[in-house]
Amino acid sequence: MSDTIKTDVLIIGAGPVGLFAVFELGLLDIKTHLVDILDKVGGQCAELYPEKPIYDIPGIPLITGHGLSEALMEQIKPFHPTFHLGEMVTTIENIGDPLFRVTTDTGKTFECKSVVIAAGGGSFQPKRPPIAGIEPYEDKSVFYAVRKMENFRGKDIMIVGGGDSALDWTLNLQPIAKRLTLVHRRDDFRGAPDSVNKMRALVAAGAMDLRIGQVSELEGADGQLNAASIKDKDGAVTRVACDAMLPFFGLTMKLGPVAGWGLEMDGELVKVDVSTFETNRPGIFAIGDINTYPGKLKLILSGFHEGALMSQKVHHYVHPEKRLVFQYTTSSTSLQKKLGVA
Repeated sequence: MSDTIKTDVLIIGAGPVGLFAVFELGLLDIKTHLVDILDKVGGQCAELYPEKPIYDIPGIPLITGHGLSEALMEQIKPFHPTFHLGEMVTTIENIGDPLFRVTTDTGKTFECKSVVIAAGGGSFQPKRPPIAGIEPYEDKSVFYAVRKMENFRGKDIMIVGGGDSALDWTLNLQPIAKRLTLVHRRDDFRGAPDSVNKMRALVAAGAMDLRIGQVSELEGADGQLNAASIKDKDGAVTRVACDAMLPFFGLTMKLGPVAGWGLEMDGELVKVDVSTFETNRPGIFAIGDINTYPGKLKLILSGFHEGALMSQKVHHYVHPEKRLVFQYTTSSTSLQKKLGVA
């Protein structure tokens, strides 16, 4: 058991919303530590689509998940947050008013005046497709996420699925693949219509293949795929060469310990006060995809907004003796000094 770590606020989750919360809290002289179950910052952006373009961040026409994480890390440098990665918060208990003791699965203990849950939807894990014998190939030639596109250059790639992830990676990897085959159980796709149209145009041009059916068998040795068999609705089987497979069968969300923290829930989401994003436990807040309220939109920009409002209420708990004066970074010399730009 390590010594207790004392901080103003503990943020659970180091995705984009958790990172921006560091910035908003830092402007108010509130120190933060962050805990994340992943071994890297960036949350879903870093884990699931680090090189996938994001188009709806205000003022940034296009940025990747990795790029957004890097930009946010640069933005919060002046506030020197401390990260505890590869750990999961297990318990949160009240030991004062306000004061919390928070423990992780590694035995680490924190004491803080507020807790901010920015854990996305909890712990996301990809669903394994119902393909016999797939396990030996996982993380060798079968992958559930694209960490680095260059690893797939010049390969015979098979993508399995019909949603946005399958279509997006079809369009992104097709230009660098030796050959790309998209496999879906039916000729009807759940992804964005524009992506479907672009995929069909590539098929029509002979630039990639589309197979309607399901993967029934894998061929290979020592974790390396050589081919996969595709069975269509009539039972006919086609053998397709491939040395890399990307199955996109969706994600399984595991809420984990959050369900046991005494928070008012709506299914697997945390209910919050829409004006402060505080939960039913005073001093504990939830921002980003983990929360729910009337009109909630699961967008990164919504999480940023929630973090800004949350920080105003947290200031009351951390600095109860100080009057909160709202300031703009564009005109406040004191805020600019904190950011190192004065």
